[in-house]
Amino acid sequence: MTTDATTEISRLPFKACGLATLIGSLPVPDHQQGLEMIFSHTPAIPLWPQLPGNPLEGMMRQFIEGMPGVIDSNDRTYFDPATANFEADLLAFYEEYLAVCEEPAKLAGSRFTVSEARCGGLFRLKEQIAGKTGIRAVKGQITGPFTLLTGLKDAANRLGYYDQTIREMAVKALAAKAAWQVRFLRETGLPAIVFIDEPALAGLGSSSFISISLDAIGQDLAEVIEAIQQAGGYAGIHVCANTDWEFLLSLQLDILSFDAHAYFDRLATSKEKVHTFLDRGGIIAWGGVPTAAEEQILAEDTDSLVALWEAHADLLADSRRDRAALLAQTLITPSCGTGSLSFALAKRVLELTRDVSAVLRRRYPQDQ
Repeated sequence: MTTDATTEISRLPFKACGLATLIGSLPVPDHQQGLEMIFSHTPAIPLWPQLPGNPLEGMMRQFIEGMPGVIDSNDRTYFDPATANFEADLLAFYEEYLAVCEEPAKLAGSRFTVSEARCGGLFRLKEQIAGKTGIRAVKGQITGPFTLLTGLKDAANRLGYYDQTIREMAVKALAAKAAWQVRFLRETGLPAIVFIDEPALAGLGSSSFISISLDAIGQDLAEVIEAIQQAGGYAGIHVCANTDWEFLLSLQLDILSFDAHAYFDRLATSKEKVHTFLDRGGIIAWGGVPTAAEEQILAEDTDSLVALWEAHADLLADSRRDRAALLAQTLITPSCGTGSLSFALAKRVLELTRDVSAVLRRRYPQDQ
């Protein structure tokens, strides 16, 4: 979503400083319980909770409202550009898209908002921030274009990514929705962070996506990243498995979020690229608290995870940055969302995330 330079919003200053935040989903039945957990464990950077128990809050359905040709039903979500009104709907979509590009304030009343039915946690978070102190930033998330377009299929099971009309429309819709979310969160008066959730990027290089180029993926991601930044937000990408880290580090990201517990060694092979990313002010969201399996979660404690972060920091450290300097550009997070875990395990993950951040910030004091 490219807007006139005069419409860009200056970003509020934000420093990572080893603060803790989360990755979206929680295994709770309602948003209020989720927010109580969030504010009690990650109060400095609260985020809005996604509830996987609500089918409308799944990655494929949460952000598709207003997209022409996308059919959403309880049985299936798919695209069909052969519907009777598709051409007229697409024309109306682009007219509205161009209007919000020219005047971003119009996003608030456009098809590019999200509904409370699908993102209720976002609205509840904004309501509950009022009057709270000590908050450094507020965090949101949106499904990434590659994940959406490789999950969204037509009746013949063809990926949306391969339909150029659907692809271009979906990327622009996500970019505009991301920009709206930033503007919505910034109404709190706090810095706004939005993560682009891209689990499908773990499939890069596989036979399923062999015909898709990194350049094409990068162009789509750049459009969403730019929309977040132009709206005055900080753009992150979250991938919960291994991927092409050098490719992601080459994008104009503000935050790279990854599963450090399982895949730090893969990222560490790109040490120079990591430092280049940090040199321009980038932040690493160190997903060092495991979420993949019960035995991993139970095997770790605060001391072991602090030691793990220090070991990772030592592998990255050099004459440019020591542990304290690396922590200054680090967020402490779980490796992924906790929505698929039991409540007890999710609570343990949140406790570990909170405690690892607290110990590291005491051990390597940050300029506040």
